[in-house]
Amino acid sequence: MNLLNSNSEAAILGIGTALPVHSIAQSDVAQLIASSLQDHPDLARFARRIFKSCGVETRYTCDDSYLGSAEGCRYLLSGDQSSIPTTEERMKKYQQEALPLGLAAAEKALSDAGQSPGDITHLITVSCTGQYLPGLDVMLIRQLGLSPRVNRLPLIFQGCAAGLKAIQMARDVVQGAPGSRVLVVCVELCTLHFQPAKEREALFAASFFGDGASACVIGAPESRHHHYLSLGSGYSVLLPDSTEDMTWEVGNTGYDLYLSPRIPKLLGTHLESELGVLLGNDKLPELWAIHPGGRGIVDSVQNVMNLSDQQTGYSREILRTAGNLSSVTIMFVLQAMRLDMKAQEGALKEGVAMAFGPGLTAELMRFTYVPAYSPSVKEQDHAVL
Repeated sequence: MNLLNSNSEAAILGIGTALPVHSIAQSDVAQLIASSLQDHPDLARFARRIFKSCGVETRYTCDDSYLGSAEGCRYLLSGDQSSIPTTEERMKKYQQEALPLGLAAAEKALSDAGQSPGDITHLITVSCTGQYLPGLDVMLIRQLGLSPRVNRLPLIFQGCAAGLKAIQMARDVVQGAPGSRVLVVCVELCTLHFQPAKEREALFAASFFGDGASACVIGAPESRHHHYLSLGSGYSVLLPDSTEDMTWEVGNTGYDLYLSPRIPKLLGTHLESELGVLLGNDKLPELWAIHPGGRGIVDSVQNVMNLSDQQTGYSREILRTAGNLSSVTIMFVLQAMRLDMKAQEGALKEGVAMAFGPGLTAELMRFTYVPAYSPSVKEQDHAVL
């Protein structure tokens, strides 16, 4: 099939981000988890080491129980396991906390794009850390004052890649239905699914995830729009021999995540050829929005594509200051990049965005930072898949 190509331009016109009020230093999280492992000194030592080296300094959580002692944190109990929150309890906490965060991000995105709630024709909601019905989409329509006839497209349980997948879905909507305005809202409360550590893999997964929300408005740019991201071609690909390397299953005490240590190597093996499909014969772009799924993932992409520290700096900074926010994270990276370009009064620049999730799935997309409205921003035809 051909990569998407259309004469109807679609762009990210505005972005909004939101974080919970509770921030916690990575060193404090490491101490909290190590304290819960007093009967397992080898695991405690591993926790301190991996938490120190994963590239995270600060994370955010919707649950203040992480701010106290190990004895007061029900998610990390080392003794009696009977009071660990059930999946039902975690979902109730999600239902309580997800809407305010999503609402804050959505309102910022609408304001940034200069759009009113009545302009929105489609709403894509994204989350893999909680589910309930009527869902986040219905609640956002009511709270934001969107039309009750808005086309709702919930995208659930797709992991870290889902934020970029939603952006590409919104691009397709705009290009297929000119005049559409799509609001994308991602909310992830990853800390609700922390588990008492039983093995090193669980500690690795717990070392960098945090909570947050992001949103964006996607539509055709107009003369009043500036500093937007014009969306080019892109696609989703399943990488070979990687089905078991990232799994996310519903358990009795929350969702159980497994991340294989092979993931950075797998990306290093397959990503260069996939980017060749995406870019064709074009030169490598200047801007790189890499989902910081972990320090090793950013390292792998940087090494394979021979990128500079400056080019991976946006991703590393988001990882450092907020951690991996699952599907939410890619918009944090794009917003940091966009604001930096604006502050530098930068010229038009080409870029690539990428995010990774279970499958092992890679979402890849071209984009262009446009400082001032330019109806001539078009993309050339590219390779065939």
